[in-house]
Amino acid sequence: MPHRPLAPFPQHRPLLLPDLALPANSSIVVLAPHPDDFDAIAITMRHLHRQGHEIHLAVLTSGANGVEDGWQGAHGAAQKTALREAEQRASCSFFGLPMERLVFMRLWEGNDQQQNEQEGRQVLRAYLHARHPALVFLPHGNDSNRTHRRTYEAFHAIAAADGLQLHACLNLDAKTVSMRPDLYAYFGEEEAAWKAQLLRFHRSQQDRNLKTRGQGFDQRVLDVNRQAAADAGGLMPYAEVFELRAFGL
Repeated sequence: MPHRPLAPFPQHRPLLLPDLALPANSSIVVLAPHPDDFDAIAITMRHLHRQGHEIHLAVLTSGANGVEDGWQGAHGAAQKTALREAEQRASCSFFGLPMERLVFMRLWEGNDQQQNEQEGRQVLRAYLHARHPALVFLPHGNDSNRTHRRTYEAFHAIAAADGLQLHACLNLDAKTVSMRPDLYAYFGEEEAAWKAQLLRFHRSQQDRNLKTRGQGFDQRVLDVNRQAAADAGGLMPYAEVFELRAFGL
């Protein structure tokens, strides 16, 4: 898809999701550090998908560490990786994302951290240049999760060095320390029920959260959305929230 430069987004903040005037059939990339990070922003993704934009999902790491040993008979990294990737495929199928737009990169594995970092950035660079995204969704850099920070740092370095022209949407999640709320995607109970169903495809995370936190993965994500909406004045019961960053525009 050829690159089409974006016009600046409206300057007033915060924006609502319908305020984002994208060119028709824009390419949109989601850089998900783990399987299930796409699902945490699923309301926004569904809105853009329904508008006809071309969504591409790159899952950067296996997420194998998030599976309890022995869960569903999974032992060892290979079995746990296969399990989590199967969950993500099932989730994306329910969402309606074509499987050819889902990529599992398995970055940053191994003991040589410097080499892993360099190789990972080269893989990400090639992926971004091949898709010419108008928007990239990824976690905020101010996050307590190391893999979330690593994702942001790698993307930021590539975008700055290569002069990419795009907007980044940095999403609020349970481990975000602080951020500027620039963009809100509000939703109600019916959409929340759909999102909860999507999140429950990640059964390993649903069960682990029930065991360790006393609530499912679905409710943990929706609690973040509920609190974000309340903090913003409660126009609707839930909201996915993003900070906007412009690169090269």
